[in-house]
Amino acid sequence: MVVIGRDGGEGATVEFGRYRAPDGSAGAAVGLDCESPHAALVVGKRGYGKSYTLGVLAEGLAAAAGVAPVVVDPMGVFGTLAADGSATVVAEPRVDPDALPPTAWCELVGLDPESPGGAVLWRAAAAGTTVDEIRERLAALDCDRAARRAARNHLDLAASWDVFDPDGLDAAALASGTATVLDVSGRPTAAANAVVRAAATALYRARVQGTVDRLPWLLLDEAHAFFDGVAAPALRTLLTRGRQPGVSLVAATQRPSALPAVAASQADIVVAHRLTDRRDREALERARPSYVDSALTERMPTGPGEVRVIDDATERRHAVQVRERHTPHDGDSPNASAVVADRSLK
Repeated sequence: MVVIGRDGGEGATVEFGRYRAPDGSAGAAVGLDCESPHAALVVGKRGYGKSYTLGVLAEGLAAAAGVAPVVVDPMGVFGTLAADGSATVVAEPRVDPDALPPTAWCELVGLDPESPGGAVLWRAAAAGTTVDEIRERLAALDCDRAARRAARNHLDLAASWDVFDPDGLDAAALASGTATVLDVSGRPTAAANAVVRAAATALYRARVQGTVDRLPWLLLDEAHAFFDGVAAPALRTLLTRGRQPGVSLVAATQRPSALPAVAASQADIVVAHRLTDRRDREALERARPSYVDSALTERMPTGPGEVRVIDDATERRHAVQVRERHTPHDGDSPNASAVVADRSLK
């Protein structure tokens, strides 16, 4: 078996797929290294298997020893990973509000930190560790009434998301023996960002402080929505400094052009499904390393499940057919004809 992400040696491996010959036939088995931490990027237009590939990786990581996969599910399609008991789905994830620094609260609720309301909220958040404590600090501050009211209204909005709890998920819960699926599909984008910021920060700190043994893998679908929100600083930390403490990040998106340059420049594994949008193809091309002597967009995959993989460890490009999942996939689009057929059976 060829193992992507590893240049020789042995260790834990994710079953990934098989080489795809030019005539479409299947070749040798291909695995993906999970013995060491990685920063990976999975891209592809809708309907060509991006989320499916993320599920394949999650399945493999759940079966591997010594790692702790955490899947952020913004579309509600990864719950089926629990079908064989190897994953736990957290339907309403809650996180400790203290995981967000005071500076993040303004961005989270949409207040300019230099505005009167933003400045007041910043001060209150610096003195409180729970939403209730922040409210109390707001009430006690000597400040302009209008600024206090604006801060309180925005804070009340954040509280209404019901994602903050001092006893919420911590690194020990996330780094359990099974895969953890954080279902944020029913949450506003800002609330989902808060969950991702807290989870990424908790996993990174726990590894730095040595309080969890397993190596965490954060698998992030629709990653562009999080690199453009309050979660971005924590994700950048995983990309640029996660390797040393052993925290991996897999960012999947159908819009690579919407990701910051660091997401591509720090990725040591790039998995590309079919892309047709000019901006997205240009973004992928900018990620081409010097050892690849032809454009990444040449001979792009044409069918679902087909990928081109760029591997920094071996400095090679691979053509792979991603394997079928062991658990059901719930990411297919609904079909109008199927709805009519279902109704006719009732």
